[in-house]
Amino acid sequence: MKIKTHNLATFFVVAASVVLLGTASSARAGDKWFVMGEQSLKSTDPSAEIKSSGGRWKKDVKQVRLAVEGADVQMTKVVLRWDNRPDTTLAAGTIKAGGQTAPTDAPGRKGRLTATVIQYKILGKAPTATVKVLGLD
Repeated sequence: MKIKTHNLATFFVVAASVVLLGTASSARAGDKWFVMGEQSLKSTDPSAEIKSSGGRWKKDVKQVRLAVEGADVQMTKVVLRWDNRPDTTLAAGTIKAGGQTAPTDAPGRKGRLTATVIQYKILGKAPTATVKVLGLD
C-alpha cells in the first residue's frame, strides 16, 4: 500500500506544478503592447518630444519600445522621461520602416513614462516618418 500512496503523492505534486506553471505563463500572455504616444517626424526637424497619452495608470508600464513607419529613421539619441525616476538614455541606431526597437525595461517593476525625446535623421528622400511609443502592461 505504501508504494501506491507514494505514487499517488508524486502524481499530485507533478500535477500541481503543471497547474502553477500554466497560470504563470497565462498571466504573462495577458500582457499586451499598446500605443502610448505617436508623432509624425519631419525631415527638417532634428528632434521631437512625444508625450505619453492617457491617465496615470495607462502610463504605468513594464517595458517600452519604439516603432517606425513610413521611412527609415536614424535615431542618435532617445531619452525616456519617467515620473519620479531618473531619465533613461538609449542609443537606438537605425530603424527600418515597419521595424521596432528592442524592448527597454522600466526602472523598477513598473514605471510611469511621461515623455520620449528623440534626436533623429530621416534617411532617404522621404519627407516624413511616424514614430509610435509602445508600452507593455
